[in-house]
Amino acid sequence: MVVAAGLLIVVGLLVWMFAVWRGKDGLQTSANVAQLVGVLLAVPTLVVKLVLWWRQRGPAPVADAETVALAKDALAVMVAAQWREEARIRELDDPAPIPVRWELTTDQRIMDHPAHITADDALAWSGTADQIGAMAGRFRALRRRRLVIIGGPGSGKTTLAVQLVRELLEHPEPDEPVPVLVSVADWDTERFPRLQGWLTARLRETYPSLRAPQYGPDAADQLVQRAHILPVLDGLDEIPAQTRAAVIAALNRSLADHDQLILTSRTREFTDAALARDVLTSAAVIQPQPVTADAAADYLASCLPPVPSPAWADTLHKIRTGRAPHLTEVVSAPLGLWLLRTTHITTRTDPAPLTDPARFPTPQSLRTHFFDQLIPALIDARPPSADPAVLFRPRRRHDPVQATRWLGYLAHLLDTVPTRDLAWWRLAAITDPPNVRLNKLAFRLVGGLVFGLVGGLATGLRVGAGAGPVVGIAVGLLVGLVSGYMLAVMVEFVIELVGGLAVVLYAHWWAPDTPGYANLKTTGGRLLLVKRLAGGLVLGLVGGSVGGLVFGLATGLADELRSGPEPGLGPRLVFGIAAGLVIGATYGLVGRLIAWVETPAASGHANTPIATWRVDRALNLLRICTVGGGFGLVSGLVGGTFGGVAFGTGGGLASGLGFGLLGGLVGGLGFGRRHAWLAYLVVTFWSARRRLLPRSLMAFLDDAHRLGLLRTVGPVYQFRHAEFHDHLAAVHTASQEH
Repeated sequence: MVVAAGLLIVVGLLVWMFAVWRGKDGLQTSANVAQLVGVLLAVPTLVVKLVLWWRQRGPAPVADAETVALAKDALAVMVAAQWREEARIRELDDPAPIPVRWELTTDQRIMDHPAHITADDALAWSGTADQIGAMAGRFRALRRRRLVIIGGPGSGKTTLAVQLVRELLEHPEPDEPVPVLVSVADWDTERFPRLQGWLTARLRETYPSLRAPQYGPDAADQLVQRAHILPVLDGLDEIPAQTRAAVIAALNRSLADHDQLILTSRTREFTDAALARDVLTSAAVIQPQPVTADAAADYLASCLPPVPSPAWADTLHKIRTGRAPHLTEVVSAPLGLWLLRTTHITTRTDPAPLTDPARFPTPQSLRTHFFDQLIPALIDARPPSADPAVLFRPRRRHDPVQATRWLGYLAHLLDTVPTRDLAWWRLAAITDPPNVRLNKLAFRLVGGLVFGLVGGLATGLRVGAGAGPVVGIAVGLLVGLVSGYMLAVMVEFVIELVGGLAVVLYAHWWAPDTPGYANLKTTGGRLLLVKRLAGGLVLGLVGGSVGGLVFGLATGLADELRSGPEPGLGPRLVFGIAAGLVIGATYGLVGRLIAWVETPAASGHANTPIATWRVDRALNLLRICTVGGGFGLVSGLVGGTFGGVAFGTGGGLASGLGFGLLGGLVGGLGFGRRHAWLAYLVVTFWSARRRLLPRSLMAFLDDAHRLGLLRTVGPVYQFRHAEFHDHLAAVHTASQEH
């Protein structure tokens, strides 16, 4: 309202200046009035700046306790739903969790003094993963509720962290913080020296609903600062060695007396980091015990029919008695049990060869065999399904050889960074720049078609005034297509250089962009949409009328200074104001529509990779269509008015609309800050041309997640296990060498 009132005052002052200038005293009086107007405009400008400065120096608005509590409850619902679905896909409860026993570490160098960890006389910890309620109780009994979970590859560290998150959410105690599992792999301690700043950024990225207006100005920051979040940091071992000690030091700097924490890491990596810098203050450190032969056989038996086949009965007997030492060693870790179950029990494959030492002379050769069979086994065991309620069935069937090649290339790409997190919007930054070579014939045909249709239609409408519309348009299109083809040939060399460079630069500029947010559902947000569109329309009309009036006055005054008063001043003012109203209304509505779309709803879900990709695609397409359509409409109006001199009103309208749509498309591509989806399109197109990735990469990754080959941690994918990641990367490297 203030801006609209100010613009109306400006309009009044301009009209007054124009009236004085048209009066008897001429330019001298007009100059004096202009000086007075300048003073009048300077005063409110200074007042506005002073008010803005005064407001900025005051404290930022803070949400009250009730609003923060609402945000906390909403976050708990989103986290619970997120890991409930992920646990189903990972089959963590099918038929029951693997009974891994967890004990305190025996390495006293990597754990704080017991008196800092517990208030009891002695520090003790013992429990199994299939009794997660008792494990959560032991965590709650810790003095500051800080826990480090260490272990070897595939020992169940992340699985235990997920189980604890689910248990703490399903059976909460009063005033407990909300456990949120995030990957620690992208924590840059130089950019975020304290845990709180980085955790706030992760919450905003993974749970966009926290940015809804109902939860206050910055719900994520308020939840973190008020200790309403229990950070569960997964994968300390997945960051570079020199960074691990810095992360532990940053955690010790960040944690206050009441702050809770769960951290997972491989044993060797955590030991090296702790010895290099310091232990994690007040944190108990637990590690798994190997799954005993009897426990492994019992778990496998629970996955088989009540009466197993003779081959399986014999295999289980050899595991219990130690007569299959390599297989027994493999299944002593949860990863080995899962691999054996997935590749042989689910697929009903004969297990007898697995106990043959001549065929598998080492435990590593047996694990390699399991990894080689994993992709075909899961594809065969989980046929496609179109039912959206079925989470662990892909949408389409994939060739195992192709799937192995594509996943191997992605694993290789992540090793070059290095990171375990597969974020689709970062592919443009980690892949080779595309080889941009335009197909000359295709360019000439497409260029000729575009130039010919636009120019030919405009010319045809002009010619049609004398020869009839049908003949005129036909002749115009024919001439336009021929001339358009010739024009495309003439500019081909320039386009190959400039246009090709632009694509590469666009991909380079867009590569650092992160996904945006778009909410196209009007449920519960219609009133907000109406308010924003009404505000945009008012501001657009006022601003457009001012701009149109200035344009009309400027062109009219220029004509009068050049040739004296002309009766054409009135039409110029009318046209300027009309064009300004159309332009202002168009862009006012477009801008407010995009702002509304980017406003999250209060109820939502945690971001997943496929969800972030879909909403960023929607945001980019909406921006391109609205900006392109608005620019085309305005250009069509201008072309219909000014272009009518050369081509007639219809021809000018057609040419203006055509070139306006093309210009709007370019403007929509470059407009705004979020272009992650566009960078993804460039990278996947050229990677598919090189047969390195599928054309529909996100659909393939979504199916790989449904198959159980990938897992999700917020908006990023990870391979199901780090060892599986390493195996695929090694297979890809070996295939390239041969």
